[in-house]
Amino acid sequence: MYAVIESGGKQYKVEKGTSLLVDRLAVKEGEKVTLRPVMFRDQEVIAGAKELEKVKVEATVTEHLRGKKIKVFKYKPKKGYRRRAGHRSELTKLEVTELKLLSRKPAAAKEEKPVEDKAAAAPEKPAAAKKPAAKKEAADKKPAAKKEPAKKPAAKKAASKKPAAKAKKPAAKKPAKKPAAKKDSDDGS
Repeated sequence: MYAVIESGGKQYKVEKGTSLLVDRLAVKEGEKVTLRPVMFRDQEVIAGAKELEKVKVEATVTEHLRGKKIKVFKYKPKKGYRRRAGHRSELTKLEVTELKLLSRKPAAAKEEKPVEDKAAAAPEKPAAAKKPAAKKEAADKKPAAKKEPAKKPAAKKAASKKPAAKAKKPAAKKPAKKPAAKKDSDDGS
């Protein structure tokens, strides 16, 4: 039984007890992390999105470390161009602790729904009270708003004429004179 998981844009093949290095995760050492499966294989291969929701891949963060130093040197011969750089990747070491296929979706998705319902129910009452007041204010401002746009386009037209008056036309270029053909003065003298 194994799974292919995705972490940091890279895919890794894992089994229970596997340790792997992935790009740095924002999790403290010793905490558990749920990894996103891309494929699962037990007796059959599971790769569909709906079936993969039932797959559980869990790992423990063993440690945070830095990778091997990578040296970069750019050089162009005969040009005096030399650049030296390098970096060390920030990594997280994971130990896969659990890998199994559940009979149904995990309960974590169900817990989120009641929280959303409570948050959605509270803002509805104040929003309903504010809407009629906003409509009354908008009704009072409508006549004033109609007069202002009539003045603004006239100002824009005047502003657009000024830059055109300042622009100078480029002077017409005269064609270059062709050099006169030279006569051969070599008479053999």
